[in-house]
Amino acid sequence: MDTTPRPLIATADAALAEELARLAAAAGAPVGVVSSADAVLAAWALAPVVLLGADLAPALVALAPSRRPGVLLVGWAPAPGGAFRDALLVGAESVVELPAGGEQVAELLTDLGEVGRPEGAVLAVVGGSGGAGATTFACALGQVAALAGPALVVDLDPIGPGCDVVLALEDAPGVRWDSLGTASGRLSGRSLREAVPRRDGTGVLGWPPLPCALDPGAVREALSAARRGHDTVVVDLPRHGDLVHETVARATLTCVVVAPTPSGVASAARWVAALPDRSRVGLLVHGRCPDPARVAATVDAPVLAVMPPQRGLAESVDLGLGPVRSRRGPLARAARSVLATAAPRAVAA
Repeated sequence: MDTTPRPLIATADAALAEELARLAAAAGAPVGVVSSADAVLAAWALAPVVLLGADLAPALVALAPSRRPGVLLVGWAPAPGGAFRDALLVGAESVVELPAGGEQVAELLTDLGEVGRPEGAVLAVVGGSGGAGATTFACALGQVAALAGPALVVDLDPIGPGCDVVLALEDAPGVRWDSLGTASGRLSGRSLREAVPRRDGTGVLGWPPLPCALDPGAVREALSAARRGHDTVVVDLPRHGDLVHETVARATLTCVVVAPTPSGVASAARWVAALPDRSRVGLLVHGRCPDPARVAATVDAPVLAVMPPQRGLAESVDLGLGPVRSRRGPLARAARSVLATAAPRAVAA
């Protein structure tokens, strides 16, 4: 007998219950249906999602349920005048007006397949100076992490070489920032995972051929969905921009790629010094480095790995293999060292 808790549809409105059941069926989510506030309260703590009808909300408010995530207050448009007050009092994430809001309900139910999956680690990668090799290393992290579970490389640098180009996915079908950069509403982790260009477990959310504007809210939602749908999310950051400090603040680890030259180290030190919080910052030294400890002291951040030059790197990218051609190369070894620090489950045995 299957005792797995099911999403709960809570409404005495037969037409509303039918519409919500249809959306759940389309998302492949079996549901339970109740039609009284007492029945809602009985199932409140266990249901992974509660779709609370606006008609039952006032009665449930009177019962003062404990706050919990995964509650939507749902009703026919236009929402009743007290719906937003009721949503606030029961801790609902939002008020959804049908039929226009059906997609939001469907996305929430679609993500139920991810229940029990821990949110993925987020590794932000940035060049300590121009040309340090940050994009290449970000793509290498994605390739190595994908050996252990789904990984996504998110390209937030509009003037970089392009993560999709480095991973030979620039011509692959799938969504890019022009599809998501101004979108609103909740994005399903599974939907994003299935929609982006992908090969061998590594997906990429990249730029279209022509530049497009990114709405900060849409970027936040995309990164949140990426975490729900992947074990590891790697973000290729520009050195400057509105989203840089916010992404660093949300990241599990920020990896600064440092060229071991006086100017490269000085540039990295200035970039790191400008961060409000440097507690989750580490360095990848890209090139031969006789004194990593001195680099760490100058930049005021630990060196996670030193990566000597890798022979055949450009050829590997040109052949469409991505930067990691061998698990034993210096790039793969450096990627494993960084992943072991921030995302241990992303390191394949």
